[in-house]
Amino acid sequence: QVQLVQSGGGLVRAGGSLRLSCAASRFIFAGINIMAWYRQAPGRQRESVATIISGGATTYVDSVKGRFTISRDNAKNTGYLQMNSLKPEDTAVYYCKIESRNVVYWGQGTQVTVSS
Repeated sequence: QVQLVQSGGGLVRAGGSLRLSCAASRFIFAGINIMAWYRQAPGRQRESVATIISGGATTYVDSVKGRFTISRDNAKNTGYLQMNSLKPEDTAVYYCKIESRNVVYWGQGTQVTVSS
């Protein structure tokens, strides 16, 4: 049973922008403690890219600071990752993760490819 549904991603040239979305049920979204975006490039470990906690505070890995923005829309039960000034090294499969009511949910992953 798919709990989180991701959309967005695709192929973009360096310097371009993409927005990833992560939709959840109202039950899951209402109980959010943490929402995060991770990415995994071929041959590399999955890394946390951006995190937003229930109070709204955000954190980012250094490599995306100033370029990526994590946000959530409680009315739409959807989280977002806005990615600007994309670089080839941002190429990876991106996953959203939600921790809600002591349960961890993962999205199905979406490919982001940045060409030089």
